[in-house]
Amino acid sequence: MSGNGNLAAAAEENGPKMRVIRVGTRKSQLARIQTDSVVAMLKAFYPGLQFEIVAMSTTGDKILDTALSKIGEKSLFTKELEHALEKNEVDLVVHSLKDLPTVLPPGFTIGAICKRENPYDAVVFHPKFVGKTLETLPEKSVVGTSSLRRAAQLQRKFPHLEFKSIRGNLNTRLRKLDELQEFSAIILAAAGLQRMGWQHRVGQILHPEECMYAVGQGALGVEVRAKDQDMLDLVGVLHDPETLLRCIAERAFLRHLEGGCSVPVAVHTAMKDGQLYLTGGVWSLDGSDSMQETMQATIRVTAQLEDGPEDDPQLVGITARNIPREAQLAAENLGISLASLLLNKGAKNILDVARQLNDAH
Repeated sequence: MSGNGNLAAAAEENGPKMRVIRVGTRKSQLARIQTDSVVAMLKAFYPGLQFEIVAMSTTGDKILDTALSKIGEKSLFTKELEHALEKNEVDLVVHSLKDLPTVLPPGFTIGAICKRENPYDAVVFHPKFVGKTLETLPEKSVVGTSSLRRAAQLQRKFPHLEFKSIRGNLNTRLRKLDELQEFSAIILAAAGLQRMGWQHRVGQILHPEECMYAVGQGALGVEVRAKDQDMLDLVGVLHDPETLLRCIAERAFLRHLEGGCSVPVAVHTAMKDGQLYLTGGVWSLDGSDSMQETMQATIRVTAQLEDGPEDDPQLVGITARNIPREAQLAAENLGISLASLLLNKGAKNILDVARQLNDAH
C-alpha cells in the first residue's frame, strides 16, 4: 500500500516535524472514548505518526427537546464533522456507524469499519426496579427510548408497557432515569454502555427475538475524503472483514428500503461457515403491523489488495480495497435481495404509513 507507506516513512524521517493527523469527533464522552480507541489502534500500526483530536458539536447534539425521527435531517450527527473534513480542518472523522447515512454526501467515504462490539440493545432499570425485566415491570411502566425501531418492536412484544422519547447523551439519559421519577427503565445500545465502563448498569440484554438492532449498531466507522488516497490507505488497515461484510449487507438493505431514523427498520446478521445470514424487518410505529424475513449468501473472504483504479466505486458509502470485491458485492446483493423480497410482500405500505404518521405527530 503506497499511501500509508509514504506517511509512515515520512514519520520515521521527520520525527516530530511530521504533519499531525487531525481526527474529528463529537464532543460527548462516549464519542471521545470511541475516537481514542481508534487513534490507539492507528498508533499501534503507525508508531511514528502523531494524532490530534478535534472535538465539535453537531446538530443532533444541540437539538435535545425533539425526537430524532422528527428532526427530518439525515446527517444529524455528521454534518458539522463532514464540513470540517471538506474544509481540510481534519483528516478523518470517527463515527458510530449507525449515525452515518447509507448515502454519503459527494466527496466522502467510509475508509474503515472497525471490529464490531456487542450490537444488541440493553435495558437499564431505575434503581427501584433493579432485578426486574421488561416482562416483569408493572403495568403502564414508562420506558424511555430515542428510537422508533426499539419502541415499535418492544410495544409489540410488551404491550403492558408505555414507551416515551428520551434524548441526550448517555450521561444525560442515565441521569434522567435515576433522578426523575418519569422512567422505570431506558433502552440503550449495549456497546455504548460497555465503552463507557457501565456494564454494571445493564439489567437485561435484548436478543433478536425481542428486539433486532439498528443497521451498523456496535461498529465504528472512519470517514475520510474519498479522493485522499493517503488517508484511505492509512485507515484501511482497521477494516474488520466480518464486520465490514455484515454492515455492507445491513446498509444495502436499509438503502434499498429507503429507510432512515424516521421509520422502524431493524436487522440481525451472522457469519458462519462461509455463509452470511441477514434477517431484516420493518414495523408500523405501534408495532402492530410488521414483516421480517431471513436470507443467506455464500461469502468467500481471503485478505487481498485490489489493484483496481484509485477511484474504486464505493458500496453503500464504504471503500475497502483490502477486502475482496467479490465478497463485498455478494454482501451488498444480499441486502438488496432481502429488501426487494420485503418490498414485494408489501413492506413499502408499512413504511409509507409509518413515515406519514411520524410526520403528522
